[in-house]
Amino acid sequence: MEHMWSPWRSRHMTHSTTAESVAGDNSGSPDESVFSRIARRDNDEADYVLWRGTHAYVLLNLYPYNNGHLLVVPYRQKSTWLGLSDEERSEMTDLVTRCMAWLTEALHPDGYNVGMNVGQAAGAGIPNHIHMHVVPRWAADTNFMPTTANTRVLPESLAQTWSKLRRVVESTR
Repeated sequence: MEHMWSPWRSRHMTHSTTAESVAGDNSGSPDESVFSRIARRDNDEADYVLWRGTHAYVLLNLYPYNNGHLLVVPYRQKSTWLGLSDEERSEMTDLVTRCMAWLTEALHPDGYNVGMNVGQAAGAGIPNHIHMHVVPRWAADTNFMPTTANTRVLPESLAQTWSKLRRVVESTR
């Protein structure tokens, strides 16, 4: 039997890291999203936040499709793209561009998937807080594991990916 190691998931199961345990943070409104809770916290490394702008921020996805899977999230909790202000939409679009530049420098992907799932029917995992996905892709990243074993293989931990990307982000400030 083959074994694949994903050490960051064990921390999630024990709720010992900030980003994973913030979902259980009940200090806000019961309708407040995990993104809103992360936005008001001040623990970027533990929450895997890479950048904070005026209207939106960027963080690593805790359940990535690939290493470097980033989320662009508005601070204001809105469920639809049309519910955001022009300024919020503009900054989020700019941040997608920055994400691609950061990922290109840090991870050298061959391409990207960029998009958002708006609403539960569209597959949104957090339907009450719109967010955009920036997923780096490599020519050789498709294999049999997701289709036959319902498993993704990620070559490094979230903390390692965050550190690589954070160095690039800081160098562009």
